[in-house]
Amino acid sequence: MNASQDSPSGDSAERKPYDDEIDVHGLTHVGKIRKENQDHFLICSLKKQLDVFQTSLADPEALQGTDERIAFLAMVADGVGGGPKGEEASRLTVGGVTQYVAESMHAYYAADPDDPDGFVRSLAEAAQRCTADLRKRGEEDPSSLDMATTLSLWIGLWPRAYLLQVGDSRYYMLRNGELTQVSRDQTIAQELVDQGVFSQTSTEELPWSNVLSSAIGGSQTNPVVTRIDNDWNTVHLLCSDGLTKHVSDARIKERLVHMSNAREVCEQLLQDALDGGGTDNITLIVGRTHQRGP
Repeated sequence: MNASQDSPSGDSAERKPYDDEIDVHGLTHVGKIRKENQDHFLICSLKKQLDVFQTSLADPEALQGTDERIAFLAMVADGVGGGPKGEEASRLTVGGVTQYVAESMHAYYAADPDDPDGFVRSLAEAAQRCTADLRKRGEEDPSSLDMATTLSLWIGLWPRAYLLQVGDSRYYMLRNGELTQVSRDQTIAQELVDQGVFSQTSTEELPWSNVLSSAIGGSQTNPVVTRIDNDWNTVHLLCSDGLTKHVSDARIKERLVHMSNAREVCEQLLQDALDGGGTDNITLIVGRTHQRGP
């Protein structure tokens, strides 16, 4: 699956955003019913670090500040399995997949031109490696058996981005005033809709809507990697189902269309979810680029 749009014209479209042109914020909340928060999220940049070992220059420290951002990474993980197991699964996966993706960057920059899907495969492999890690932990510690988590990971490599998704945590993008759910819920209900068993386009009210058909650490792990064309005018949203259980797509669109900054809209959407019932942990990340000059 590929979501794309023509890039904006002008010189600004040719360069990637500077760090201070990235407006991004994330938050997580236990909700109003649950006693524990099993969600985790991460926002970070991956950089090529310049380490000076030896030089005749008088001020080598000045050079070490010139490391360049090569990618921007954001992810949401919603643990399943109950109690500490869910929290541990999402925490370990966020940490583990970050390391695996950092390794995958070598595949991106050293990609074989005859193998354009090599990086896509490396992202999918990162999800499978996290599943193997959780299963191994369960084998070594019976108290960790059957723990699992969703994962929605967005990595920006301007002017492209990639979405790695397992489970039902979602990724939306707002472009030209239109909100699109790019991810597909990996639930039994969605599988039945896809097979024509149910005709509803919305699965929230269907049986098995909360039963995952794929998860990191689960019996089935089916990572989906989607390539996305990124630009200056796109707003990105990653979220756990604690948000979408109580906040409609129409409300999400309204908030993002009228957002003033990422932090404020995150707080607004969180309050919408709490006002709607807050029956689950709520985690979301909103990000966009904001041009400050040529």
